[in-house]
Amino acid sequence: MLGFCGSAFRFAATAVLGFALAASLSACGRKGPLDPPPAALGAPQPSSLDVDAEGKPIAPTGEKKRIPIDWLLD
Repeated sequence: MLGFCGSAFRFAATAVLGFALAASLSACGRKGPLDPPPAALGAPQPSSLDVDAEGKPIAPTGEKKRIPIDWLLD
């Protein structure tokens, strides 16, 4: 009986390993190069973002939201 459990475990481990290998090598059934991003397909879009001296975008200012722990942080 003990030998049967060992062989069943070995079969299950081999099956799981085989399934993991097949799933990792299948590449989800997709062949060919990657698709270009949507922005690359259209015409250049106008830039409405403000940028700093280094060319990095500046985040717009949002409204000041208060949270209960602000009394500790102020």
